[in-house]
Amino acid sequence: MHTHKSTLEEVAAAAGVSKMTASRALRGAPDVSIKTRDKVLQAAERLNYLGNRLALSLSSQRTDLVAVVVPSMSNIVFPEVLAGISTGLEGSGMQAVFGISDYDVTKERNVIRDMLSWRPSAIIVTGLDQPDETVRMLKNAAIPVIQIMDLDGTPIDFNVGLSHGKAGEEMASALLAAGRKRFGYIGSALDRDLRAAKRKAGFERVLHENRLAFIGQRLGDTLSSVGLGKYLTHQLLSAEPSLDCIYYSNDDMAAGGAFAIMEASRTDDILMAGFNGLELAAALPLRIATSRSPRRMIGEVAARLARGTMAPDAPSVSKITAFVPEITGIV
Repeated sequence: MHTHKSTLEEVAAAAGVSKMTASRALRGAPDVSIKTRDKVLQAAERLNYLGNRLALSLSSQRTDLVAVVVPSMSNIVFPEVLAGISTGLEGSGMQAVFGISDYDVTKERNVIRDMLSWRPSAIIVTGLDQPDETVRMLKNAAIPVIQIMDLDGTPIDFNVGLSHGKAGEEMASALLAAGRKRFGYIGSALDRDLRAAKRKAGFERVLHENRLAFIGQRLGDTLSSVGLGKYLTHQLLSAEPSLDCIYYSNDDMAAGGAFAIMEASRTDDILMAGFNGLELAAALPLRIATSRSPRRMIGEVAARLARGTMAPDAPSVSKITAFVPEITGIV
């Protein structure tokens, strides 16, 4: 069964505007009045007009897409970032599309290349540690580049995030002030999860300043998970039973460590510390200190930058938006 597909000409006629005005209204051009845009959108809805958003974008050399590249969707961290981006784009006519790099710089480069071929209006990329080839590609895209989640590096354009090195330093200082002295470390894939590596380096700097060091540590090869955190914690406790604190690369790993510590009946003398402020860790019966990252707000700010830079009369905005994580769980 064939059905009639409404045309742009029919939408324009129904709205009482020219075809060019209808086209500009449908792609959200800023020089079209709200009243006219609403008339065109209502006509398009009545006629069930779907259109071709890519074709509508050809004259402006960009689509209304915002490309987003994140390293993982295996825990709640990056879904919350994406939720913040979605909220920040509401009402703008822009749509986020995302790709996953799996903490692999080659895969990230390929994902970015593919996304740029769609001619997005802006691109949001996680981190500041892209290889030179990827940096050149992003610079040559001639669109706003918004790097998120990290401040420890040199941004290409806009930067929204927090200093992971400083987050590690502040957690170490807080744990030392709480009287902890015999530290262990558990992490995974630090050659790929560079933000976790920066937190570990910051933590170690403060230990060194206080003439201390990690007594023992265990590093996994795979990406972080609750199961890996539990397994490595059992290993570390067997090798270093005198520990009074374990610093984990994130809350996923710390949550797994909590199960190992409960099984080892060490709940009264070992304090665990992680990063992110996940509800999973907070729901466990064992206290876990953590640095709460404002990931949803980071996403919202990045989205507002993406939409704000598109307006021809957009006011100048700060190139760097810095957040400070809140440390909780240390009594």
